[in-house]
Amino acid sequence: MIPLIDTFNRTHKDLRVSLTDRCSLRCTYCMPRDFDAWLPNEELLTTDELITIIDIATRHGIDQVRLTGGEPLLRPDIVSIVSRINQLEFAPELSLTTNGLALSKLSAPLREAGLVRVNVSLDTLNRGRFAEMTFRDRFDDVIAGLEAARKAGLSPIKINAVLMDGVNDDEAVELLTWALAEGYQLRFIEQMPLDAGGTWTRTAMVSSEEIYADLTQQYSLTPVPSRGSAPAEEFFVNGGPHKVGIIASVSKPFCGACDRLRLTSDGQLRSCLFSQEEMDLRKVLRDPNRSTEEKNQEISARLLKTVQGKLAGHGINDPSFVQPNRPMSAIGG
Repeated sequence: MIPLIDTFNRTHKDLRVSLTDRCSLRCTYCMPRDFDAWLPNEELLTTDELITIIDIATRHGIDQVRLTGGEPLLRPDIVSIVSRINQLEFAPELSLTTNGLALSKLSAPLREAGLVRVNVSLDTLNRGRFAEMTFRDRFDDVIAGLEAARKAGLSPIKINAVLMDGVNDDEAVELLTWALAEGYQLRFIEQMPLDAGGTWTRTAMVSSEEIYADLTQQYSLTPVPSRGSAPAEEFFVNGGPHKVGIIASVSKPFCGACDRLRLTSDGQLRSCLFSQEEMDLRKVLRDPNRSTEEKNQEISARLLKTVQGKLAGHGINDPSFVQPNRPMSAIGG
């Protein structure tokens, strides 16, 4: 099939797939504490629909799939989804981003089903602060989940941390020291305008420069030479081999090398996290007037059309930028 190359000659190899918009935490940078505007179950893609889309995407050259949410481990058939993706003819490299609460129970079954690596969101090592940031007292569950993931053989285990001004921005060094001791790969992520309440402001964002300055007070950081299309700028810590990453989506956009597409849990295809446009794939799959072959051909066509319509960048730094009306939990991080 035709490769997914856009008008800026970017070849798309990575598909982020949201399995559900629901989450078991209420991280303040993602959704309001009382957020409950969940999608009805009937609007979510079925497992068969998910597998169909992923299968077609891999035939267009997608070779990396990351399962996201909301919280993907809330999907009742998550182990089956992982297993079925790994049985595809062109099975992609498969990873998963999670808040870690259910990893203590699911790490071993997921590894057996073919999951290789996992990203766990953890913004603080302070139990009380964790509860304040997530509105849930579940810190110990995250730590237990990380230990279970390591025991199950998931590797690498990456930690995603968002620092917020006046909240947890004093923990950069502590988080890195802990990650190095535990053998986890830490990545700091600039807070992005993807909260459900639209409260994000650039002035309150902890920038990549600030994070770098904090870390270099205690550690020597040397840039890793080759980045490719990876979102994180990586640095060797004290000469290596351990590394730390900083994802500067806002202050240093990496759109020029972006190779990602995103599928929302209700079957909408996006070319960017911040896109205002979506391509409806669910409607195609549920069209009673099309044959299976016709549906598959139309899914292919819509994948290509979405890629062809992709803009040069997300435009966060443009005065005309408009924050997406969907929160990150609905789009898939």
